[in-house]
Amino acid sequence: MYRLVLVFILNFLITIIGTLAYSVRIVGVRTGKIAVSSALFNAIALFSRAAGVFQSPLLTKYIAKSGDQTNLVPVFYILILDVVIASIAGAALLPTFQRIFTRGVEAFSVNKSVFKLMLHSFSKSGVAYIKNSVAIPTRTNIQGVNLKKLPVNILVMNVLTVALLTAGIFSPIYASTLEPELSTTCMTLVSVLTGLGTILSALFIDPYLSVLTDEVIEGKYSVADYRSCVIGMVGSKILGSALTFLIFIPASYLIVFIARIL
Repeated sequence: MYRLVLVFILNFLITIIGTLAYSVRIVGVRTGKIAVSSALFNAIALFSRAAGVFQSPLLTKYIAKSGDQTNLVPVFYILILDVVIASIAGAALLPTFQRIFTRGVEAFSVNKSVFKLMLHSFSKSGVAYIKNSVAIPTRTNIQGVNLKKLPVNILVMNVLTVALLTAGIFSPIYASTLEPELSTTCMTLVSVLTGLGTILSALFIDPYLSVLTDEVIEGKYSVADYRSCVIGMVGSKILGSALTFLIFIPASYLIVFIARIL
């Protein structure tokens, strides 16, 4: 049982960090230090990557040790719910994270050391600043979103991408229980979903946001509209996480089908 609890915790951590990543571009635009912002967040993302290393093996071992493998769908649905809740929690933390991360980017630009920045964050002044930076999202944050300027096609693409990436974590594991004789093959087909999600992100979402970021820096696109776009991306991540409820089972059977014909 402790393995499942660890999976929930790691799953929550990975999702929150992934949600907070959307705000990095805003901080980069505000500070004018886009490269520094990305580099500093990559250091934070190491925690997410480390958590991902253990998440799937822990879940796989829990499934293998489970006495009843015929009623595992509720477990996976709870894990997906964990992703949805973590996405919402990440969205709620965005104002606080932006303030702290902005200060971190400015300090990192001076010290040029992640370790010094980490030590300072645990100092008395660092802890005090973090406490003072806590901010709760208000209604004005949402009301300020310009719906007419939102890139609907990109947001829809992000919904699909998030759903595919989330299902790609859990569907191969569930598929391996549907077809025990092909369990190893099913487990190796994780890239069927995550690969497609990565392709969509690399071809459509990331290039669009990168161009938009450059246009903000050049003064061709307003910061307010850019902020609205980022909020829209966070909202689409929440919707994509929820969409996983619908595609999880079909995706699992798709993986089983592919495993059979290989």
